[in-house]
Amino acid sequence: MSKRVIILILDSLGVGYMEDAKDYHPQDVGANTFHHIIDAVPNIKIPTFEKLGINKIVNHPTLKKNENPLASYGCLNLMHNGADSFEGHNEIMGSKPKKTYLAPFIENMNEVKVALEKEGYKVNIPNRDLPYLLVNDLVIVADNIETDYGQIYNVSAPLDYISFDEVLKIGQCVRKNVKVNRVIALGGENVSPEYLRQSVERREDGLVGVNSPKSNVYKRGYQVRHLGFGISPEYQLPTIAINAGLEVSLIGKMQDVIYCDGATKLPGVDTEQVMKDILSEMDHVKHGVIAATVQETDLAGHAQDPERYANRIEMVDSYLPELLEKMTDEDLLIMSADHGNDPTIGHNQHTREKTYLLAYQKTKKATRIGERKTLSDIAATGADYLGIGKTENGTSFLPLQIQN
Repeated sequence: MSKRVIILILDSLGVGYMEDAKDYHPQDVGANTFHHIIDAVPNIKIPTFEKLGINKIVNHPTLKKNENPLASYGCLNLMHNGADSFEGHNEIMGSKPKKTYLAPFIENMNEVKVALEKEGYKVNIPNRDLPYLLVNDLVIVADNIETDYGQIYNVSAPLDYISFDEVLKIGQCVRKNVKVNRVIALGGENVSPEYLRQSVERREDGLVGVNSPKSNVYKRGYQVRHLGFGISPEYQLPTIAINAGLEVSLIGKMQDVIYCDGATKLPGVDTEQVMKDILSEMDHVKHGVIAATVQETDLAGHAQDPERYANRIEMVDSYLPELLEKMTDEDLLIMSADHGNDPTIGHNQHTREKTYLLAYQKTKKATRIGERKTLSDIAATGADYLGIGKTENGTSFLPLQIQN
């Protein structure tokens, strides 16, 4: 029997702020990404979402009421702190979020400098007034100035002058010596070391780092690896599936943030391409996991552009009929998100929201799954369905499906 689990994440499509937001993220109180997008774009056309039962979760007067939805439905709370795509995706895949700390890189700079020098790297601080580490005269270690304060450090490199494998080794050394949420090793081609250094700047809150878009690292030959704190891929659904001899495909942003040795990896940001890649992989993967992330929804949230956000949801919806048609009786489709990013809330950062949950099988009647404690229930259910053991975190909702 060849079973498949298909996981489709619409990045940042939250369905209402979490209860703890009032204590820890008061700027997010009132956020409801999906509902507010429909408020802003009431003529949104998402007929397949409606058939699946999205309005059982969103409860918006503009959408059709569907008393007999195709999919089981519920919502998921975030177990990780804040609202982060990397942590959210790793929680989705079965990791139990670990407690990290927030600190600007300058608080860890000397310790990291010593650690890198012990591994044989030449390290200096070119400008004490704009402090960052320059490794082997090429690689810059500093704050990530495109995200929340003190969460992420970047290891940025000009890849015409150094291999990405070497950049990754530097990043792994940094990772071992700090406890922030994430260290990102990244680089691009056609970027000179001098221009990379000229792209270092200080933002208003004091963080110092490379302005990545300005540096042009994204334009040609871009490579990236996200190194999370306390994440063990061997206890995540994709690696468990690979170790069980199954096939795994990671598509779009999913392959950027989930590490799985042996998986087929299909990068891509364009929503239509992500959906086409899912359909293509359904022709190739016979037994295993297909997991994909639509990233452009999150980018629209950061741009505070509800019209663009709605358009990307509509694009996904337009491909869902073909996806559902391609599913066999042995397939399980799970759709959700990793946090919120309400474009109407008044700021351009992620919002701490619950995420929608739709689970569809051709042979099962829909049921109410209810509110779950963690995003990891997605991976736990996938592993349970495939019969391949348990993920580190999460509780399967498959028993609720089986009751029907």
